[in-house]
Amino acid sequence: MATVILLRHARSTANGSGVLAGRSLGVGLDERGQAQATALVGRLKDIPVAAVVSSPLQRCEETLAPLLADRSLAAVAEPDVSEVDYGEWTGKALKDLFNEPLWAVVQQHPSAAVFPEGEGLAHVQARAVAAVRAHDARITAEHGPGAVWVLCSHGDVIKAVLADALGVHLDGFQRIVVDPCSISVVQYTQTRPFVLRVNDNGGDLAGVVPAAPPQEEPSSDATVGGATGS
Repeated sequence: MATVILLRHARSTANGSGVLAGRSLGVGLDERGQAQATALVGRLKDIPVAAVVSSPLQRCEETLAPLLADRSLAAVAEPDVSEVDYGEWTGKALKDLFNEPLWAVVQQHPSAAVFPEGEGLAHVQARAVAAVRAHDARITAEHGPGAVWVLCSHGDVIKAVLADALGVHLDGFQRIVVDPCSISVVQYTQTRPFVLRVNDNGGDLAGVVPAAPPQEEPSSDATVGGATGS
């Protein structure tokens, strides 16, 4: 299967002001986020990006704009990797949500968390993982098993996808950190995913590209004793 770069959108105006933006319209990048989006072009300069898939929200579109322009690519909008529908929590300051009874559930037992007039985190994970796997299969069929593609989404959504890839129960997904404009990398195989990066904020990504185009599907077997770095 192909290799997916899970890109969280760059820092937004809501991130900077401590507001839970959710699916609110008109939330773009702040000045720092714009700089992060511009720097992304250099971070991925050695990566042959075959395709790009994105949440349809503005902050993801703005994050990808410099990269898409540089590569002459267009992103496929995918609603199933859009932000969590936080319902009545949308647009509220995080400091005002700390004392809500649901806050503790979100922190300690997120698989049971359902936002008022919104969706549950278990549903978020199900829809996002299904979408990522479907696009990964499509891109593999179109570009081959050595293809690398980018998916731009949101913090909780990417954490949920990573939890699935790591074999971690959703109740443990709050242990995963995904910063604005960070990169996490997953390679799916027939029987298990391999997590190659988590929350990378600027390291060398050349190692996530296969050394030579594979002629067949990558092995699902892990290296006994740990990867050799070859």
